[in-house]
Amino acid sequence: MTCLGELDGTICAWSMGLEVVSRRMFPAHTEHMSPAREPLVSIVTPVYNGAKYLVECIESVLGQTYRNWEYIIVNNCSTDNTLEIARKYAEQDSRIRVVSNHHFVGVIENHNVAFRLISQESRYCKVVSADDYLLPECVEKLVEVAERNPRAAIAGSYAINDIGIHWIELPSHRSVFEGREVCRLFLLGGISSFGAPSTLLYRSALLRSRESFYPGTLPNADGAACLICLKDAEFAFVHQILSYERIHVEALSTNVRELNGFLIDHIQFLDEYGPIYLNWEEIKRRRKELVRELYRHLALGVVNLRGRRFWRYQHSRLEALGCPISGARIVGAVCMKLADLLFNPKQTVEKILRRRRAKSRFPTASVQSHIDCLLPANRTRTTGL
Repeated sequence: MTCLGELDGTICAWSMGLEVVSRRMFPAHTEHMSPAREPLVSIVTPVYNGAKYLVECIESVLGQTYRNWEYIIVNNCSTDNTLEIARKYAEQDSRIRVVSNHHFVGVIENHNVAFRLISQESRYCKVVSADDYLLPECVEKLVEVAERNPRAAIAGSYAINDIGIHWIELPSHRSVFEGREVCRLFLLGGISSFGAPSTLLYRSALLRSRESFYPGTLPNADGAACLICLKDAEFAFVHQILSYERIHVEALSTNVRELNGFLIDHIQFLDEYGPIYLNWEEIKRRRKELVRELYRHLALGVVNLRGRRFWRYQHSRLEALGCPISGARIVGAVCMKLADLLFNPKQTVEKILRRRRAKSRFPTASVQSHIDCLLPANRTRTTGL
């Protein structure tokens, strides 16, 4: 499968590439499931100060082709007009329920609060982050693949963002995988993630089986939940773009990426879940690869003069993993990096240019215009109440 990131960096090439992908990934719409047979889906949006994008998020839920859902919005003591927006929608549609926390909680706990509020009758739970939105057939397609595969604990799909398509590197000719197979791929670096929360559908029984479905307090809790749930179950997948993942400076994932958090997450996951899915030789080999990559990133942090916040994060996360930073290894990695920059100036310049092109390769307006083409002709995207 060709990644759009490999296409030429012009708007024209981006447009042509997405049109080809869209034709392949958005086949002609099939007959909808009868409402009388549709299992109840609990859709949840935990939100703090999400007023800027919340209207678009809620509108995307209202625009779903799947009709048997409840929608729970959990307001985490927002100081903007998040609560006002949510309540206005709840007044207009009885399927929408708004709950406000009495005191502020962390982002992961706010998700768990939302999970605990789902109906006892719901068969599936769908997260949609307040700054993301769902394409119209998202819930329908995910429910269809889950219903066809009763052993599937989680169903996933692709997302599109301002950079391109968030691929999950699974074979496109298969729609269901053994959970252990997918977890092994993830831990060994064969796939980069299970998908962002807004791309996944969970069986509600899983949420009810644990007091806190997302374990711990770190942003990687959604990945940990997948590693826990897939041990004795299947992972279903719809090879279509079914959601939009917004990338912006306030997004949690953006901050984690800037702090090198995803790489440290992989080391943590390997330590905690590697013994379940991998043999000892695989764990040792993969940990060595990850630590080597970690020190390359730390060397970049030195060369790029990263600030105190970056280094505090590295120290605290790595100390918690029993893997304190080695000054000698950083010095060695920095020397190698400086030598690379010094003796390969052409390659250095090319890397800088590639980074600049990557930032401007997929303009937001271009992506948005193509997403709008995928929406029903009679649906106008709402930008306000």
